[in-house]
Amino acid sequence: MFGKDDLVDNLSRDLDRVRGRRDALASEATTLTAQIAEIEARLSEEKQRRERDRVLSEIEAIKTRIKHAAGAFAPVVDGLSKAIEPAAAVVPEARELNSFLLSVATEIDSVLDPLLRELDQRADAVRAGQAALDLPSSVHDAPIVPPVEPPKESIDRLLRFPAWLSRDKEADKKEPAENPRSTAA
Repeated sequence: MFGKDDLVDNLSRDLDRVRGRRDALASEATTLTAQIAEIEARLSEEKQRRERDRVLSEIEAIKTRIKHAAGAFAPVVDGLSKAIEPAAAVVPEARELNSFLLSVATEIDSVLDPLLRELDQRADAVRAGQAALDLPSSVHDAPIVPPVEPPKESIDRLLRFPAWLSRDKEADKKEPAENPRSTAA
């Protein structure tokens, strides 16, 4: 009989030991599950922070490109307008072109500040976490366009525009002298 009692005692001890291991593993599983949830939350927060930073960076890049292009556009329109003024004495349609240029510049000027303010508001909303972080795909896929700066030679050519138009005799006399391929050679 002693053998049967020993077997029951051994099995009871084994069962208690296995239950203890199970409870310890369940406790570890609960602890690991909590740690996993905490790490996932931190990872999600970090991804959102990085996405916000990326969107803010793209908005700032857009604003910079707009400001730079507008800064390059205004002097060109002004120079072109000033170059066209003397041409109006020779070609009356030049006044219409000058008027058109001024209206385009005024229109751009009138919508540029509200556009930049709206971009600032969107950036503030992204910082506060109140705006969607997705920019339209056209913004992501669009190549970064370098700032627009007209070549120096085209500006000089635009400033000489009235001379082309006037066709006065002095301009005609200067042209053959400046031309290295003259027929006198």
